[in-house]
Amino acid sequence: MTAVEQEKRTGIPLGRVFGVPVSLAWSWFVIAAFIVVVFSPDVARALPGIGSGAYAVALAYALLLLLSVLIHELAHALSAQAFGWPGARIVLTLWGGHTQFGSFHATPGRSLLVALAGPAANFALAGAGYAVMAVAAPQGVAGLLLNILVWANFLVAVFNVLPGLPLDGGRLVESAVWRATGSQERGTVAAGWAGRLIVIGLVAYFVGLPLVTGRQLDLQLTIVSLLVGAFLWAGAGQAIREARMRQRLPRVTVRGLMEPASAIASAATVEDIDRRLAERPGHVVLVAADGTPEAVVDGASLASVPTDVRAATPAGTVARALAPGAVVDVAGTGRELIAYLAGLGGSEYAVLDGGRVVGLLGQSAVVGAVTGRRGP
Repeated sequence: MTAVEQEKRTGIPLGRVFGVPVSLAWSWFVIAAFIVVVFSPDVARALPGIGSGAYAVALAYALLLLLSVLIHELAHALSAQAFGWPGARIVLTLWGGHTQFGSFHATPGRSLLVALAGPAANFALAGAGYAVMAVAAPQGVAGLLLNILVWANFLVAVFNVLPGLPLDGGRLVESAVWRATGSQERGTVAAGWAGRLIVIGLVAYFVGLPLVTGRQLDLQLTIVSLLVGAFLWAGAGQAIREARMRQRLPRVTVRGLMEPASAIASAATVEDIDRRLAERPGHVVLVAADGTPEAVVDGASLASVPTDVRAATPAGTVARALAPGAVVDVAGTGRELIAYLAGLGGSEYAVLDGGRVVGLLGQSAVVGAVTGRRGP
């Protein structure tokens, strides 16, 4: 599936804004419907006699909020472009939006500036809207939409600068710890836990406090608080997991994960494999005449060959093929190793040391080392 086809499956491509690809996730229509349902009664109360037009005004508010989110994300993307970060792409989603980047080299200061560019854009929008209200004093539908847009941008900006991931303000914590320790990953973990503390505080204030003090819960506010809290908790947890994964990458080495193996010519017989295993236990890799690894002897298939025909049975009949080019150098480590393996086919790789087969590396061993879930 091409990148364009994948994008169409997950949302609607909206084109490019200042060279940045923008797409609208299907999940955005859920929040748009929620805004129309929840906000239209308020419109009807504020503008008596508007009737069914309240739904159109509520939809207009959803679209203006979408525009605000787009400007927020563009601020991230354009500031990142100014620092030469490649591959910026904006996705507008159920929870607002996010900006994706390609591989790049960041510093604490630049990471913080890119993160805070989004809330700064919202503050600017709120300020501009407030100035228009003060000068023009629009009434009716225009006044209502402008007023709610000003407050929405202000509150989104304030909320986003709270110091915890996945909020933009979490980069404050991340950058501070990163600068102090020299480790971005430690900063991300600290910012993720700060984000979880923010969730606990928000839920405690909007849900726990009314329950403790005997006040009646506001159902709408309670639902929104719990949904936002769940989103933030999941985002913080993901940030922590990804940071810990990056911390493990330098310790992911071919030499430490491979299992011993030796090479034998593809023209060998099962009996030849028996002798090799008696001399050198481990995996046996079949190689072509030029030394190219072609297959790995399968233990179950090897054991199933009757004794009286082992001398006449070709080794290839008890082997599973390796994917073309499924070889890796014994010195491979870390991020470069993961990137290299991502471009290979198959789930097993012959390990070479100076052109000689010395081991077999399994994809499952690499995944286990990266995720920290090594199994038997």
